[in-house]
Amino acid sequence: METQSPKGPHFIEQIIMDDLKNGVVSEIRTRFPPEPNGYLHIGHAKSICLNFGLAEQFGGTCNLRFDDTNPAKEETEYVESIKRDVEWLGFRWHALCFASDYFRQFYEWALELIRDGKAYVDDQSADEIRETRGTLTAPGKESPYRNRTVGENLDLFDRMKRGEFEDGFCVLRAKIDMAHPNLNMRDPVLYRILHRDHFRTGGNWCIYPMYDFAHGYEDAIEGVTHSICTLEFEDHRPLYEWFLENVSVPCRPRQFEFARLNLTYTVMSKRLLLTLVNEKIVNGWDDPRMPTISGIRRRGYTPSAIRRFCSEIGVSKSNSMVDIEFLQYVIREELNRDARRAMAVLDPVRVVIENYPEGKTEMLEAENNPEKQEDGSREIPFSREIYIERDDFMENPPKKFFRLSPGSEVRLKHAYLVTCTGVVKNDEGEIIELRCTYDPESRGGEAPDGRRVKGTLHWVSVPHAVKAEVRLYDNLFTLRDMSEMEEGKTFRDYLDPDSIRVLKNCFVEPGLASPEHLERFQFLRQGYFCADPGSEPGKPVFNRTVALKDTWGKMLRKEKAE
Repeated sequence: METQSPKGPHFIEQIIMDDLKNGVVSEIRTRFPPEPNGYLHIGHAKSICLNFGLAEQFGGTCNLRFDDTNPAKEETEYVESIKRDVEWLGFRWHALCFASDYFRQFYEWALELIRDGKAYVDDQSADEIRETRGTLTAPGKESPYRNRTVGENLDLFDRMKRGEFEDGFCVLRAKIDMAHPNLNMRDPVLYRILHRDHFRTGGNWCIYPMYDFAHGYEDAIEGVTHSICTLEFEDHRPLYEWFLENVSVPCRPRQFEFARLNLTYTVMSKRLLLTLVNEKIVNGWDDPRMPTISGIRRRGYTPSAIRRFCSEIGVSKSNSMVDIEFLQYVIREELNRDARRAMAVLDPVRVVIENYPEGKTEMLEAENNPEKQEDGSREIPFSREIYIERDDFMENPPKKFFRLSPGSEVRLKHAYLVTCTGVVKNDEGEIIELRCTYDPESRGGEAPDGRRVKGTLHWVSVPHAVKAEVRLYDNLFTLRDMSEMEEGKTFRDYLDPDSIRVLKNCFVEPGLASPEHLERFQFLRQGYFCADPGSEPGKPVFNRTVALKDTWGKMLRKEKAE
């Protein structure tokens, strides 16, 4: 599995190489630490590939650790989905860990801070703490409870733990510096009261540590050498180090930050993604329009494509916006190489080949993938009546229309040359059937006299066609950069009403009647599709992964040519 950037070592790889060379560490230990309060998205995939990839690359280990310190938002469902996503991406954790495994040790370290005069119980409300925190240009105001004695604080913290106080009545804060230029160092909250059962520890605790307090200690307990976070935690690093310096931890991990993944036409906020799910704007966490790993998987993306994408966008310390077309280019290139070809008619019109024998069926040979000759071929049935795409016919075509029209000749893929001889319409003037003749000597699509035929159409034999549902997905949002929403507008104002189109009257060749779970295909002239998990035998449902259009690939080829 390729994990290192093809462009050479990025800055974190260089740090690790230097640390190993200089004896700073003897073994690399990383971790991927999601909070189980939602499903993972493609931004998490970048972090997964980075943390697990570095461990593999340098012969170290990587833990999967759940930061489950907030029982109000965390569930077993999310834990299981995260485990499934990490495994699907092709990674295996060294140890499966939970912050809740360390609740007793966190408590002991909190007591250590209190005994050393470095933490105190504050009776101020959350609003009062926020108001007295100060600003970037003005210092904060010390709490009136900041100078409580060690004995008072130990007693109050014990009473917090025993459940004597209501939620929000008081908190435990670190005693650092209310005038510190970094707001995160202005007496941050370490513990809050929350009378809520935890999905793992039940009702054993009614006080829970804050993420900043727990994070570094979890790393220390697990012996993490390189704690890799996204850039929003850069300002938290001094606090991370303060906690480690002021209690008796077994080791001192170091934190490094990298730029998170921002993708065009996409939101990555768990809060917004949860809103999309709860308000049924999408059909669950695995809706193929969602940027979740489960949604991307259901749409037909492969683990190898996601890993390649994460590798090629690189790791840096500068935030940037990655074009979703590049992600589509990566999967399109892989599926072009690997996906089995098939014919599917999404908007059918019937064609009767009048000079073809009635009742006759021919089995025609078709290659499964021209890019992989070892994939062999299949047989597809051909008969007197076929379906073609409705927009492959025009009664009064413009110039350079190389598809079917009255009197014109086209090639049927893998089959014969046919010429349109007539049109049948209903009482409303709608075309319901086309009449054609075929050239019996043109089997395989080549004219015996060498005449040139420009148009080639895909088709499906009517008597053998399998009815299918096809879902055409597009971007969920219309705004390229969702961080640039106009003032007064919300994400709802940028929802694309055409982000999904469900076609229920499609027909596919008989070999696609009962596809395997998430089996991937290139539908000729249509795009790349996969079989939805909701398909039933004889009633297939296909999700479009990506269209054939390749704007990004054309741009890359143009750049190389220049």
